[in-house]
Amino acid sequence: MIILKSAHEIECIRKASKLTADCLEMLAKAAKPGLTTLELDQMAEQYIRSHGGIPSCKGYYGFPATICASVNDEVVHGIPSAKRKLKNGDVLSIDLVSKVDDYHGDSAITIPIGHVKPEVMKLLKVTEESLFKGIEMAQPGNHIGDIGHAVQSYCEQHGYGVVRDFVGHGLGRDMHEDPQIPNYGEAGHGPQIKPGMVLCIEPMITLGTYKVEVLGDDWTTVTLDGKPAAHFEHTVVVTENGPEILTMRSEPRLIK
Repeated sequence: MIILKSAHEIECIRKASKLTADCLEMLAKAAKPGLTTLELDQMAEQYIRSHGGIPSCKGYYGFPATICASVNDEVVHGIPSAKRKLKNGDVLSIDLVSKVDDYHGDSAITIPIGHVKPEVMKLLKVTEESLFKGIEMAQPGNHIGDIGHAVQSYCEQHGYGVVRDFVGHGLGRDMHEDPQIPNYGEAGHGPQIKPGMVLCIEPMITLGTYKVEVLGDDWTTVTLDGKPAAHFEHTVVVTENGPEILTMRSEPRLIK
């Protein structure tokens, strides 16, 4: 069931989303060669708790950390580790959800670490651009399929893989609510988009195949061909006048 949010609920989600955006901005500046993903996780938890929030992911179905930290061919749900030290040329996807006053804010970014190969930087740029193309379709009267179609058509024209196994979602008191929002699909299909919907739109795009597998930790998901992946996400509320991004950072685009 799709839950349309009241003005009060949207303001609660706005607070959580602002905290998530600010924390991601801090992490993007901190992520450098030599730092471990566990150190970034500890920074994120300290930041969220010190600003009155709760890390939503920590303990979620047993997930042990505040952030999902996915490196290179890891698409999503990477577990932060003291053994995973970032190195020059890596790309790091951070997915973060904060809770404030029982409501969540969800966003993800993919960060280049040091000097990254041009073809991988292009993947990051196109993935971030596809996020905004998907958001543009979150207009009252459109359909959920319009979002996925916009993402898929833009990324596939660049020859990239569009992950099928994981999708975007609604958001509110629960971290994952209806509707599911695939990053692929047919325009004009799926539930109609209405004011009051809060949507997490999150392209997960790969340099090669769209096929993925989950590793033995039951969380970390990697590309089958070992090629890099990128992941960007915003929490968006649908208004009468169109989409409003609640997790916007001070620099709207991470990849220039």
